[in-house]
Amino acid sequence: MSNLTVAVLAPPDYAKDLGKKGTTSDITFYNLKKGEATVTFIEPTRYPEKLSSLFYAVSLADRILLVVDEINASFGECVLMLQSANKSSGYLILKNYISPDQIAPLIKGTVLEHYEVIEEDMVGLREKLLDAAQKATAHQKTKESGGNGTIPIDHHFNVKGVGVVVLGCVTHGLIRKHDMLKVLPTTKTAQVRSIQKHDDDAETAVTGDRVGLALKNIESEDLDRGYVLTNDPTLRFSETITGKAQLVKYWPAPLKEGMVLYAGHWMQFLPTRLEKAVVEGDWRMPGITLSLEKALVYPPNARVVLHYLEGGKLRVVGSLILE
Repeated sequence: MSNLTVAVLAPPDYAKDLGKKGTTSDITFYNLKKGEATVTFIEPTRYPEKLSSLFYAVSLADRILLVVDEINASFGECVLMLQSANKSSGYLILKNYISPDQIAPLIKGTVLEHYEVIEEDMVGLREKLLDAAQKATAHQKTKESGGNGTIPIDHHFNVKGVGVVVLGCVTHGLIRKHDMLKVLPTTKTAQVRSIQKHDDDAETAVTGDRVGLALKNIESEDLDRGYVLTNDPTLRFSETITGKAQLVKYWPAPLKEGMVLYAGHWMQFLPTRLEKAVVEGDWRMPGITLSLEKALVYPPNARVVLHYLEGGKLRVVGSLILE
């Protein structure tokens, strides 16, 4: 079984015609399955009220489906989010007589330049995405992954007769039934009791899979969204992060020490304080140091999306490549 995860940035409930509704919170999942191919659609249910809702949907996605029915502030914010998260694979559906020529200057120089403009045909779109999922076969993923799997937790709960269950997408590597996994950023460990993919039991989960894991040796209250289950020894976690930032071209002024920025990585959206900003040349590319109250979990050279929520219309600051 192979899975493709698609963020649907569109009017509310747009994905209801693409898949069967699943877990709902500030992000809503829809599931599509045909044979061995599955597609997971994610909608940012609480956006634009909550910017974190948009970040989570984009962060989880292998591909993007952006429906443009109006050229407005939300469209602009989505473009900045996709650029900052470096989501270079996607599709554009243009509605209300909006033409490719109209949006071309707005997406020039961004990852969206390479998105495929497609017609609004739900049946055709489902087939197109199932075909894309099928091509990314589980065998190929397993070969590419080779172990050291990682799953950021997006939901967790207790199931009667089963125990603790977590939901998440495998970012990389391979997870096996009975594996012992670290629960970062805590010192706890948990054992994988069972694995489910789209309601089917499985022995393994690989890069790209959307999974439910039943866990042993841990309680639901020990977990939180954004915690990471992993057997990858290269993962780090820290309450201080440093790296090179790239601010969006619309950001009006250099970053000031003391600012509160929100760092988004995987299923983490954490408040940080800017401790240090060093500008050598272009002020849109400063070296920065951020301090956090909770540790951020990340792999080497991770990309973090920076957000600013304290008033103003511009909420996406840019990206940060961690040292």
